[in-house]
Amino acid sequence: MCGIVGYIGSQQAAGIILDGLARLEYRGYDSAGMAICDGEKIRISKSVGRLKVLEELTHNGETMPGCCGIGHTRWATHGEPNTTNAHPHYNTDETIAIVHNGIIENYLALKEMLTKKGYQFQTDTDTEVVAQLLDYYYDGDPMMAITRMLHRVQGSYALGILFAQHPDRLFAVRKNSPLIVGKSPNGYLIASDVPAILKYTRNVFYVDNQEIAVLKQDQLNFYNIDGDEIEKEEVTIEWDANAAEKGGYEHFMLKEMYEQPKTVTDTLLPRIKDGDIVIDELNMTDDELAAVKKIHIVACGSAYHAGVTGKYVIEGMARVPVEVDLASEFRYRNPILEEGAMVVVISQSGETADTLAALRESKERGFKVLAVVNVVGSSIAREADSVLYTWAGPEIAVATTKAYSAQLIAMYLLAMKLAKVRGKIDDVELSAMIEDLKCIPSQIEMLLGNEKRIQRFANRYVGAKDIFFIGRGIDYSIALEGSLKLKEISYVHSEAYAAGELKHGTISLIEEGTLVTAIATQPELYPKTVSNIVQVKARGAFVLAVTTEGNDDIEKNADYVIYIPQTNPYFMNSLAIIPLQMFGYYVSVGKGFDADHPRNLAKSVTVE
Repeated sequence: MCGIVGYIGSQQAAGIILDGLARLEYRGYDSAGMAICDGEKIRISKSVGRLKVLEELTHNGETMPGCCGIGHTRWATHGEPNTTNAHPHYNTDETIAIVHNGIIENYLALKEMLTKKGYQFQTDTDTEVVAQLLDYYYDGDPMMAITRMLHRVQGSYALGILFAQHPDRLFAVRKNSPLIVGKSPNGYLIASDVPAILKYTRNVFYVDNQEIAVLKQDQLNFYNIDGDEIEKEEVTIEWDANAAEKGGYEHFMLKEMYEQPKTVTDTLLPRIKDGDIVIDELNMTDDELAAVKKIHIVACGSAYHAGVTGKYVIEGMARVPVEVDLASEFRYRNPILEEGAMVVVISQSGETADTLAALRESKERGFKVLAVVNVVGSSIAREADSVLYTWAGPEIAVATTKAYSAQLIAMYLLAMKLAKVRGKIDDVELSAMIEDLKCIPSQIEMLLGNEKRIQRFANRYVGAKDIFFIGRGIDYSIALEGSLKLKEISYVHSEAYAAGELKHGTISLIEEGTLVTAIATQPELYPKTVSNIVQVKARGAFVLAVTTEGNDDIEKNADYVIYIPQTNPYFMNSLAIIPLQMFGYYVSVGKGFDADHPRNLAKSVTVE
């Protein structure tokens, strides 16, 4: 959500900032702006809409000279998306400028206090309060003003700050909202995510909560909230810079779907050694793992759906009870965490606000937390007791595909490890499962080869108003993710139902011509799902069935069938989701939408 880029160095800042913001477009935004200090004044340009408008307004930055600046793409929270509310924001006399990701929770109280002291506000945002509060505390010493401001402000924030009286410095502050500092040969950069600066450097520092970074052209210092200097470790980013480019594909989402075979391979193979599952990152002995009495999986969105799959697989394979919670509900329901429980949090970005809060609450209660994340050095990765990385590389499209597939692999590996140490599967069974997993990348490639057939089918449903997904067991978790993929990028109303619940009310929604996508990959549940297909067909539904090869009899009842290769039933989600991802993508494209940047959505949800 929102994006921050800043630069100070020997080059012109505006072009670098615009380039960095373009690489953060996937995060979602409705306006953009930047502030450049030319050595005397801070000049701001802002616009509503896509970043291209700001580029045209500033002639690609050429009208804003200066070697120090900050930029921002805003996803509106306080105040409608317009030029006035767009970032950056000034203080009253335009000598301080800031950009902000996050939410200032006590901004109304601070605004009231400042108004009584004569300050006038020009915007509806919570962010302007920070600019005016800095002005209130500023007496010529920027660090003093920033540290005093931090002691008053409540909420989440990543801030980039300029002071006109100190044109040789760029300040960055962070609490509960991601922020990194990059070190390049020509200066220093700040950004809210790695892709923004990969073109310029791979050497970064992760800013932790309530820390301040002071950047100069040739110097970098870090301080805590009290202004004491601290040391930070430099980290080298191993991502392939080309992974953040489209590489000839029309959309990042399409490119990332085609990257799933590699993602699965990269996540899987390092954990298979000498015919066994080895997950060194768990930091647990086999005896400790076998002693786990219960697992709580906590996540949001698609990561939650991966967690639902994890529940079915872990319980079925390892016979460990599992609860799955939406992170936004977990801590507010005052969950009961019994002795012997382990908490597993899943997040692509490693910055998801609700998931991070759940992690912190679990740790405060004394429970071990395993994080399944994709971004090395992210907040969740740093704060968890152990991390199982999903090696998907940078995922740019808002709608996840390859990171979700990697999360599934992580769930399978965890389940197999648990099952082995608890004696629920033997070496022969484990070996067979490993061989099935090794086949998944090539099977995904085969399914991706059906692109044209799925595109033709999707074109028939570009005008659909309602589409339903049904399944049982693991197939229900597939239905959840397939439905989400469709609705978030095509804006078609879509719902997923446990197929057995149809007769309890939801079948009343079926009418003549309604598309029902039925997933039927689980052998034990297959006859019951076919029965549900018959029920919706009798009420006029058009049925798209996704099932395994060999289930040819389904053609008697389904109108259109997509067959997927045979694999262990526990792993079916990794294959069945591929045609559903492609279906959602091509409905979106057929409707003329930007599949990478769905309206109202952001890639990384860093506020509650």
